[in-house]
Amino acid sequence: MPSLLQLIASVLAVYVGWRLLRPFVVKSPLDNIPGTQSDSFLWGNILMLFGRKTSWAYSDRLAAEYGRLFTFRGMLSAKMLYTFDPRALHSIYVKDQDVFEESENLLETFKLFLGPGLLATIGNQHRRQRKMLNPLFSAKHLREMTPIFNSIIHKLQDAISARVVDGTQEIDVLGWMGRAALELVGQGGLGHSFDPLIEDKADEFAENVKAYFPSVQQLNLLMRQNLHRVVKIGPSWFRRGIVEILPHKPSQRLREIADSLHERSLSIVNEKKAALEKGDEALREQVGEGKDIMSVLLRANMAASEEDRLPDEEVVAQVSTFVLAGMDTTSNALARILHLLTLHPAVQDKVREEIVRARDDGTGTLKDLDYDEVMELPYLDAVCRETLRRYPPVRGLLRIARKDGILPLSAPIRGIDGTLIESIPVKKGSRIFTDISASNRNKELWGPDADEWKPERWLNPLPRALEEAHIPGVYSHLMTFIGGSRACIGFKFSQLEMKVVLAMLLPAFKFELSDKPIYWNAAGVNFPSVGEDSIKPEMPLLLTRLQV
Repeated sequence: MPSLLQLIASVLAVYVGWRLLRPFVVKSPLDNIPGTQSDSFLWGNILMLFGRKTSWAYSDRLAAEYGRLFTFRGMLSAKMLYTFDPRALHSIYVKDQDVFEESENLLETFKLFLGPGLLATIGNQHRRQRKMLNPLFSAKHLREMTPIFNSIIHKLQDAISARVVDGTQEIDVLGWMGRAALELVGQGGLGHSFDPLIEDKADEFAENVKAYFPSVQQLNLLMRQNLHRVVKIGPSWFRRGIVEILPHKPSQRLREIADSLHERSLSIVNEKKAALEKGDEALREQVGEGKDIMSVLLRANMAASEEDRLPDEEVVAQVSTFVLAGMDTTSNALARILHLLTLHPAVQDKVREEIVRARDDGTGTLKDLDYDEVMELPYLDAVCRETLRRYPPVRGLLRIARKDGILPLSAPIRGIDGTLIESIPVKKGSRIFTDISASNRNKELWGPDADEWKPERWLNPLPRALEEAHIPGVYSHLMTFIGGSRACIGFKFSQLEMKVVLAMLLPAFKFELSDKPIYWNAAGVNFPSVGEDSIKPEMPLLLTRLQV
């Protein structure tokens, strides 16, 4: 009888053979779509398109050469679609979102590391969670959160001030932004304090959260592409045992991160539930005084009908999801803003002047701004919008056609045979990469200066072509927070975080470049490092205390 190894090899050979022959045997609607050729048979264009160093220039070149929609090659040179066409994006994220869903690989990855929270669920399960969580991110609720945010950033300012005593000091700004974002999510979102912002180094939990996306990026591409298959092999105890003996550093690091996230999330939920059982007085004595998102969620969940109520496993998963999604994206976006302000000192001075005028209480003291005051500062808002437009923390997302569908286009493209194509038939299983960054920089809509970082563009009327394109994003004609039922639920929370941090720190410090080169790495969430050869997330800048 053939051995198991021989059987596996035979199955693999048949699979690879079929993938080789299939393009010649089975015709695809994608055959007439222009696109790039494979860089290699095994990896297609994936290594270049999603590489930490190569992604930026490679994707920009393809978008410039082929336009709003084209094909590229995935593993074993399988054809995939690549688009930033506005009407196609509207179909994918809004009109036909039941056809175009998250990739199974991404869903299983989030479920494995975070549990069945918003990022890891689809269909009715996702809708039920969203229904429960949506009211918690309203402007009304965020107004109540603003004093908590101001209090935390005062601590951040004091912590940085203590380290910038005389003259100018080099500070890892990314590290402090990460710690502040975690504490903002902790107190405002979970009613829990993770970090008093006193020590020189973040605690182990904060380090674990910050290491998640860089660690995923270090996984072998073959492993990342097939994780959704691996997690179905045997029971969970068997898979965990295999991982524990695996001599693979990134896998071990991700196991540590997942364990840390789950243990802390479970502890927070149990602590909140115990306080709820003791009554409102016990909640008021906790961090967040019972106004935090998790306390409100648990109260609403207890009062919900049986069909709407979230099981404990999903509640715990929301904590892990809030922490990971809320910390890394916002802190890296803040780091990007501060980096840009060092590159554009005149913009830094202008936004600082606006903030100081707004915070001046008439006696020479700077007051805290409430929600409406900080959100309505026009130049601060322009700086934040322009950074999120030009440099979205997440460059793009993959979608899978769960059934056959039609992908409409905002304007026809010319097929390989010369015919005009107005829509694309998409077969079940087709993969589509939606380029958020390219959509945000589409020169047909934003104009010839779309690649430039220009906050002033938001102080003038936006181009009519952009208004008429109906970009499906939930925020400012941008795809940064995407759109539809899977749009970022916390985008208003994130905006408030960024503006409160900048409104507090810019009057207190001048930010300048150090002699260490800052390089932005392409990853699940883009992150800075010192030079392009380092994979350690950090961004040292020179800070000087200001007397305002």
